[in-house]
Amino acid sequence: MTVPLRPELVGLEPYGAPQYNVRARLNVNENPYSPPNAVVDAISTAVHKAAEGLNRYPDREFAALRADLVHYLAVESTAGFLRAENIWAANGSNEVMLHLHQAFGGPGRKVLSFAPTYSMYPEYSRDTVTDYVTLPRRADFGIDVPAAVEAIRELQPSLVLLASPNNPTGTALPLDDTRAIYAATEAVREGCVLVIDEAYAEFRRRGVASAISLIPELPNLAVSRTMSKAFALAGGRLGYLAASAEVVNALRIVRLPYHLSSVTQAVARAALAHFRQLQAQVHEIRAERDDTVDWLREQGFTVADTDANFALFGPFADREKVFKGLLERGVLIRVTGPEGWLRVSIGTAQEMALFRNALLEVTG
Repeated sequence: MTVPLRPELVGLEPYGAPQYNVRARLNVNENPYSPPNAVVDAISTAVHKAAEGLNRYPDREFAALRADLVHYLAVESTAGFLRAENIWAANGSNEVMLHLHQAFGGPGRKVLSFAPTYSMYPEYSRDTVTDYVTLPRRADFGIDVPAAVEAIRELQPSLVLLASPNNPTGTALPLDDTRAIYAATEAVREGCVLVIDEAYAEFRRRGVASAISLIPELPNLAVSRTMSKAFALAGGRLGYLAASAEVVNALRIVRLPYHLSSVTQAVARAALAHFRQLQAQVHEIRAERDDTVDWLREQGFTVADTDANFALFGPFADREKVFKGLLERGVLIRVTGPEGWLRVSIGTAQEMALFRNALLEVTG
C-alpha cells in the first residue's frame, strides 16, 4: 500500500545532524558545560512539584513563564519596556519559527532570507507551503542592504527572516541595517513581519546590541531567542520570542492546545531563576571562541568574524576529506555553509585542544 505523502516530500530525508559517540562533539553548537548541580537540583524540585498536577492541563498562556522571560530580557538586553503580552514561547525556537510561518506564511505568500543561513529555514516554508526565496550574502557574509531593500519591493514577502548572529557564519546584523530593512518591509502592500533570529545572542561581543531594543519603534519586528545555547538547556526545548502584542496574538491562533507542557514550563522557570549561574561559562566560551579564531587564522585559514559560539573556516579543496579525518580522530564538526567551508562549535578547552591537534594532523 502506498501512503499518500505530499508530492514535494517524496524522497526527502528528515533534518538531523550526525550523532556519534566521540571525544569532542563540536557539530551542533551545544553549550559544552552541563548545568551546575545546584541548578539540576532546582530543576528536579520544580519537575517534582509539576508532576503532582499532571492530571491537569498546563497553563496554556504560561503566564508565570512569560513574566520570568520579561525579567530576564530586562537584565540581559536592558529591555525594561517588555510586558508579558510581548512574549511568546514554544518547544524550542524551531517551533516559534514554525508558528511564525503558520501565522504569516502559507500558499501564495513568500518568505525572504539570505544565504548561507540556518538550514531549517526552507523547511519551515516547505511545511507551511510558503515560497522560500534567498538572496546571496556579501563576501564577508553580511547583508547587502540595498539589494535586500530592492528584493522586498519586488517580492512583497510576508516574512523576512534574518539570523543575528547568523548560522553558520556567526555574522551579527547591525541595528542600522535592521532599521533599513524594516523600513522596506513597511511598503509591502499586505504587510510584512521582520524576524530576527537571535538564537546565539548571549555570545555576541561587547558592544553588539540586540534587536530587541528596536521593538518599541518597529511594531512588526519579532526577535526570537532560545534557552538551548547560553542556558545549557538544549534538552529542555524552550524557545521564545519578543514582539508587539499584535504579533504575539497572531501566534496564539496557530499554536496547538496546551503546547507547552507543565514539565517544560517548570524546567524553564527553574533555569531562568538561575540564569547567572547557568551563563557563568558564557565568558569562557567567548574567550575560547576568540582564541580558536585567532589560532585558525595563524594556521592560514580564512575565518568568518563571529559573534556566536562557533566558527566557520576554510576553504578546503575537499572538506569531506577533512571532516572524515577529524572524525577518525574523535572530533566531530559540521559540513555546512558555502562549498569548501566547515563549522566548529566551541567546546571546552580540552575539546578545542583535541580539535586543533586533529586538524593539524589532517591538514599537515
